[in-house]
Amino acid sequence: MSIADNLSTVRERIANAAARAERSIDEVSLVAVSKTWPADIIAEAVDAGLCIFGENKVQEILEKVPVLPDHLQWHLIGHLQSNKIRKVLPLCAMIHSLDSLKLAQGVDRIAGELSLKPKVLLQVNVASDDAKFGFPVSEIENNFAELNSLPNLQIEGLMTVPPFDADPENVRPHFARLRELRDRLDSNLPHLSMGMSHDFEVAIEEGASLVRVGSSIFGKRDYSAQ
Repeated sequence: MSIADNLSTVRERIANAAARAERSIDEVSLVAVSKTWPADIIAEAVDAGLCIFGENKVQEILEKVPVLPDHLQWHLIGHLQSNKIRKVLPLCAMIHSLDSLKLAQGVDRIAGELSLKPKVLLQVNVASDDAKFGFPVSEIENNFAELNSLPNLQIEGLMTVPPFDADPENVRPHFARLRELRDRLDSNLPHLSMGMSHDFEVAIEEGASLVRVGSSIFGKRDYSAQ
């Protein structure tokens, strides 16, 4: 199937999940995960109507932004190394992956130097998974006031990457915990970034406002070419 056909299917699944949760489809934004895909494939997705793209690596953003349309939004969804902050801040509409107080302070400092006010999400390791980045729940609760006081950051919400499970219902509790944590910290934070190709419908039912979908749009990646 073409990217346009895949996108139509994904949008229908988003709409159905939102309806089950009695939410407006306008409350859910689709972030197309374009990591590893070349600019010509992304251009096909743009032609199909996509405008928000998520990348894991700063280097890919640096390569793709200059050769693709200016109106696109780029979201960094992967781990941000401190030595890449200055390069990526001017290019990203949102960073999903602030995963420590030290990193947040570094982004805040450099944003101030660049006269920027980046929109950011705080990545939370709700499952206490040693293989994942993110604030432990107790740490983000203890540090949220300090994080929220950083003058150059617009904290828009929380993000999580739960352990993979083929059954999305087994992941539902992790999404629910992120929503509950958001409500404890600040119920006015607008965004929860959670859910990928295999589980985004459950994430929407649990309150996701940003779903990060890659393979259901672009197809299976060939990592051997990297």
